[in-house]
Amino acid sequence: MTSLDHHILRTDVSGLPLEWVTYQDAVRLYYLGHVAYTCGRSLYRVRGGYNAATGQRSAIDLSSIIATEGATQASVKVSPGYTPPLNNETLFRRDDHICMYCGNRFRTSMLSRDHVRPISRGGQDIWNNVVAACKRCNNHKGDRRPEQAGLELIAVPFTPTHAEYIYLQGRRILADQMAFLRAQFPRRSPLHQRLTLAEELARERPDHS
Repeated sequence: MTSLDHHILRTDVSGLPLEWVTYQDAVRLYYLGHVAYTCGRSLYRVRGGYNAATGQRSAIDLSSIIATEGATQASVKVSPGYTPPLNNETLFRRDDHICMYCGNRFRTSMLSRDHVRPISRGGQDIWNNVVAACKRCNNHKGDRRPEQAGLELIAVPFTPTHAEYIYLQGRRILADQMAFLRAQFPRRSPLHQRLTLAEELARERPDHS
């Protein structure tokens, strides 16, 4: 049985990913008649009340991906000038919780947002100028550029596309949801390389089940 913790991927009718919703939110969208079609695997069957006349109980089958009508602003998110909002949680996921200076992986509480070019030296608080850094490396770098502090970036920061941003916001993403989102990543997205490596490592890992 699928855990109720799994979220459902909501798209517009063209297939543009919009957000992750809970099963309760999905039921509401069905009830309001906003669901145009579904794809992906069947996740939940949500049962409602009984029909007084027939005695039959209502039920809604929820799929892992639902396309909804009425998302008239969705096209803005794929326009050339669109930039996803920057926040630490998504930034750390972009960088796979790895310090972009020492290369070690840390839990969220041990990471910080570092400006490659410091704000005090004309840098901006934008995706292309920020990386995840452990607090030790960030303190060592201080108000300097990496090369001035004897540090070197292990990966170039980048601005995620809207589809990549939706992926980075996801939790416990299912295989069909992943495939749907990944098909919309740019061909040379750094996330492709990371996901491919993770898949290769998973295949090489011994099965102890």
